[in-house]
Amino acid sequence: MAYLEITLKVAEENRVAAAGVYQKYKEPFLVTIPGAESKELLVRDEDVQVLHGFTTAGQARAYLDSALFKQDVVGGLAPLLAADPEVRIYDVA
Repeated sequence: MAYLEITLKVAEENRVAAAGVYQKYKEPFLVTIPGAESKELLVRDEDVQVLHGFTTAGQARAYLDSALFKQDVVGGLAPLLAADPEVRIYDVA
Protein backbone atom coordinates (compact mmCIF):
# COMPACT_ATOMS: atom_id res chain seq x y z
CA MET A 1 0.00 0.00 0.00
CA ALA A 2 1.16 3.53 -0.79
CA TYR A 3 -0.25 7.01 -0.38
CA LEU A 4 -0.04 10.12 -2.52
CA GLU A 5 -0.63 13.22 -0.41
CA ILE A 6 -1.25 16.52 -2.16
CA THR A 7 -1.48 19.60 0.07
CA LEU A 8 -3.25 22.60 -1.43
CA LYS A 9 -3.34 26.19 -0.23
CA VAL A 10 -6.89 27.26 -1.05
CA ALA A 11 -8.46 30.49 0.21
CA GLU A 12 -11.67 30.10 2.19
CA GLU A 13 -13.75 31.62 -0.61
CA ASN A 14 -12.44 29.01 -3.10
CA ARG A 15 -12.90 25.89 -0.95
CA VAL A 16 -16.38 25.01 -2.20
CA ALA A 17 -15.14 25.15 -5.80
CA ALA A 18 -12.06 23.05 -4.90
CA ALA A 19 -14.29 20.46 -3.21
CA GLY A 20 -16.34 20.38 -6.42
CA VAL A 21 -13.22 19.47 -8.42
CA TYR A 22 -12.49 16.71 -5.90
CA GLN A 23 -16.04 15.31 -6.19
CA LYS A 24 -16.08 15.53 -9.98
CA TYR A 25 -12.92 13.45 -10.45
CA LYS A 26 -13.11 11.05 -7.47
CA GLU A 27 -15.09 8.34 -9.29
CA PRO A 28 -13.06 8.54 -12.55
CA PHE A 29 -9.89 8.27 -10.42
CA LEU A 30 -11.12 5.16 -8.62
CA VAL A 31 -12.43 3.51 -11.80
CA THR A 32 -9.76 4.33 -14.39
CA ILE A 33 -6.41 4.78 -12.61
CA PRO A 34 -4.40 1.56 -12.20
CA GLY A 35 -3.87 0.65 -8.55
CA ALA A 36 -6.20 3.36 -7.20
CA GLU A 37 -7.81 2.19 -3.96
CA SER A 38 -9.10 5.30 -2.18
CA LYS A 39 -9.31 9.07 -2.30
CA GLU A 40 -10.11 11.31 0.67
CA LEU A 41 -10.44 15.07 1.07
CA LEU A 42 -8.98 16.39 4.35
CA VAL A 43 -9.79 19.97 5.34
CA ARG A 44 -7.95 22.13 7.89
CA ASP A 45 -8.03 25.86 8.55
CA GLU A 46 -4.61 26.33 6.95
CA ASP A 47 -4.93 24.02 3.90
CA VAL A 48 -6.71 21.19 2.15
CA GLN A 49 -5.17 17.78 1.55
CA VAL A 50 -6.15 15.08 -0.88
CA LEU A 51 -5.00 11.65 0.23
CA HIS A 52 -4.92 9.00 -2.52
CA GLY A 53 -4.44 5.31 -1.73
CA PHE A 54 -2.64 3.06 -4.23
CA THR A 55 -1.47 -0.52 -4.38
CA THR A 56 2.14 0.62 -5.02
CA ALA A 57 4.20 3.82 -4.92
CA GLY A 58 4.98 3.36 -8.62
CA GLN A 59 1.28 3.58 -9.43
CA ALA A 60 1.04 6.76 -7.35
CA ARG A 61 3.91 8.30 -9.36
CA ALA A 62 2.30 7.18 -12.63
CA TYR A 63 -0.96 8.92 -11.69
CA LEU A 64 0.90 12.24 -11.52
CA ASP A 65 1.71 11.82 -15.24
CA SER A 66 -1.81 10.78 -16.25
CA ALA A 67 -4.13 12.93 -18.37
CA LEU A 68 -6.77 12.77 -15.63
CA PHE A 69 -4.37 14.42 -13.19
CA LYS A 70 -2.48 16.81 -15.49
CA GLN A 71 -5.39 18.03 -17.62
CA ASP A 72 -8.54 17.57 -15.58
CA VAL A 73 -7.58 17.85 -11.91
CA VAL A 74 -4.74 20.37 -12.24
CA GLY A 75 -6.70 22.32 -14.84
CA GLY A 76 -9.70 22.57 -12.53
CA LEU A 77 -7.72 23.45 -9.42
CA ALA A 78 -5.06 25.81 -10.83
CA PRO A 79 -7.18 28.99 -10.72
CA LEU A 80 -8.19 28.23 -7.11
CA LEU A 81 -4.72 27.77 -5.61
CA ALA A 82 -2.93 30.39 -3.53
CA ALA A 83 0.44 28.56 -3.82
CA ASP A 84 2.04 25.61 -5.60
CA PRO A 85 0.83 22.27 -4.21
CA GLU A 86 3.07 20.09 -2.06
CA VAL A 87 3.22 16.51 -3.33
CA ARG A 88 4.46 13.55 -1.27
CA ILE A 89 4.39 9.79 -1.83
CA TYR A 90 4.57 7.39 1.10
CA ASP A 91 5.03 3.61 1.25
CA VAL A 92 3.27 1.87 4.10
CA ALA A 93 5.81 0.19 6.38
